[in-house]
Amino acid sequence: MGVYVADTVYLNGQYLPLAEARISPLDRGFLFGDGVYEVIPVYSGRPFRQSEHLRRLGESLAGIRLDNPLDEAGWAAIVSRLGACSGWQDQAIYLQVTRGEEEKRDHPFPAPTRPTVFAMAMPLVTPGAELREQGVAAITASDIRWHRCDIKSLNLLPNVLLRQEAVDAGVTETILLRDGYLKEGTAANIFIVRDGVLLAPPKGTLMLPGITYDVVLELAAAHGLPVQIREIPETELRSADEVWMTSSPKEVLSITTLDGRPVGDGRPGPLARRMWQWYQEFKNTVMRHE
Repeated sequence: MGVYVADTVYLNGQYLPLAEARISPLDRGFLFGDGVYEVIPVYSGRPFRQSEHLRRLGESLAGIRLDNPLDEAGWAAIVSRLGACSGWQDQAIYLQVTRGEEEKRDHPFPAPTRPTVFAMAMPLVTPGAELREQGVAAITASDIRWHRCDIKSLNLLPNVLLRQEAVDAGVTETILLRDGYLKEGTAANIFIVRDGVLLAPPKGTLMLPGITYDVVLELAAAHGLPVQIREIPETELRSADEVWMTSSPKEVLSITTLDGRPVGDGRPGPLARRMWQWYQEFKNTVMRHE
């Protein structure tokens, strides 16, 4: 277990060994998935866009009508201490808040509410050179999730089932389509390239507002890459020159096969290579600067 999760975790104000962390089976996160989470990448001891991640956590909490149990300084202290305990150079700090334990299983909010706050550190492993050079395969599926995908909710069963479809098919990701339009992947945002223009689905309640999504758009603007943020029909996805998946662990990764057919010429495209390089330069300048 220690290979994947650091031994020291945070639970309701205490730092303790993972093996000693205990949460009641009557916790609403366990019973109802009544809670939210956030994942903050840390490079060389420096959290990546921590304020933006914590702002998104706050927005998710507001979306489920749960008060934020900590201020930004309190969350930052947890991230810092867990990062220091783990020893990994690059890691992901997982934060989770549920509506807490109650005396009975009942749907309405308990009064008073005593949220459960949990956090842990995990190694952050990004794609290696061989995978970046080859790209990955994906399939498409109908988006069966609820209508508040902008909330980073614990209710991930649809994502789990859709991701398992990718595993069963021997591919990396499932790209989600709703009413004939591209939305995102099960655990990543999706961009496409057509005729030298980067296309991105717009933010809204049917897509998680990705932090890496924002960075990619900022880098495109900084380097003069034409961008269109608009609804992307399935037909444009299937005829794209390039398709990318972006997230903190995947960074910028080319999808070179979609539903068994090659994307473009079946290799990572020139704009994906360029964006990955811009991303690394940004990361190395901002996050690894001593």
